[in-house]
Amino acid sequence: MSIQIKTVETKKDLKTFAKVPFKIFKDNPYWVPPLTSEELKTFDKKNNPAYKDADSRLFIAYKNGKPIGRIAGIISYAANEKYSAKNLRFGWFDTIEDYEVAEALFKEVEKWGNELGMKTLSGPHGFSDLEPEGMLIEGFDQVPTIAVIYNHPYYPEFAEKYGFKKDVDYVELKSKMPDTGIPGKLFRLAERIKERSHFKVLEFKKKKDLLSKGQEVFHLLNEAFKGLYGTVPLSQEQIDYYIKKYFSFVDKDLVKVVANQHDEVVGFVVTLPNLSKPFQKAKGRLLPFGWYHILKGFKEHETLDLYLIGVRKEYRGLGVDILMVTEIAKTALEKGFKYTKSNVILAENKKAQAQLKLFNPRIYRRKRLFKKRISL
Repeated sequence: MSIQIKTVETKKDLKTFAKVPFKIFKDNPYWVPPLTSEELKTFDKKNNPAYKDADSRLFIAYKNGKPIGRIAGIISYAANEKYSAKNLRFGWFDTIEDYEVAEALFKEVEKWGNELGMKTLSGPHGFSDLEPEGMLIEGFDQVPTIAVIYNHPYYPEFAEKYGFKKDVDYVELKSKMPDTGIPGKLFRLAERIKERSHFKVLEFKKKKDLLSKGQEVFHLLNEAFKGLYGTVPLSQEQIDYYIKKYFSFVDKDLVKVVANQHDEVVGFVVTLPNLSKPFQKAKGRLLPFGWYHILKGFKEHETLDLYLIGVRKEYRGLGVDILMVTEIAKTALEKGFKYTKSNVILAENKKAQAQLKLFNPRIYRRKRLFKKRISL
């Protein structure tokens, strides 16, 4: 039978959409399944505030009545306004190893883009920069963090065959914590930076103390990232959404915030224990035992994942990054972490990569964001 493409219209369709990759990556040791419940919330227009400045259309590919692929088309009005573009995004792309399936999915998204009057198609993207983006092109034998996606080697081959070209590359870094500890001269440098610039690393006795700084951290995130490729400022509703979604379960000791003499946040770094194995054990479900594996994972201190790091523009070059990285390294060593992994960093963003030089990182995965012209 020929390939059939169905548009997601019902809750049942959406559940099918969310389950597609579980079949495509069955028994794959490198894939980290997302929580299905969270993926369903992402596409709930009543739940996700991104829909105030965006829209989506989801497609599922079927053959012989069985789902064999999926793709999401996303139009970000905020991104198009910022960059004066007519671009449609694609994301949540998964397919069996059959180019005809990939082609059919890409064509369906492109068709929607043409209906909207879009001129280009790019991806993989999410609604915002805090969602997975980029397609893996190197490091297929490495387990990623839970914040990024995995794909088979044939995915980028299919994208290029369809006509997509490289737009930008991202890298993910991995490193081993120093066996000899942090050099004393680095601590002395950190102390001089504090004295000279009156910076201080905030201490959080309770999680609510950290949560009280959440708004400042995310507003600084908007400012720190606004000049980077493709970024779009988070709305106040999105900031509230992400604080509730992520900050409620972070370890207060694994978040470092630097403030100036006026107690204004000037830099931050957010880290978490690596939860990839617990998420693999959870198999996309919190119940009945997924929550147990994930909760247990927070107490396992083997690898530390570096999620976000940002410094206010006017404070760059003053040592804020040295303070943050030194403090997080100190805490990580005290807790027994042996390795670190980063989420995606633009390959051309050497300054962001340099912030992690204390850990002597190496690139262990590389991802690519593709783009294609779909109309004149």
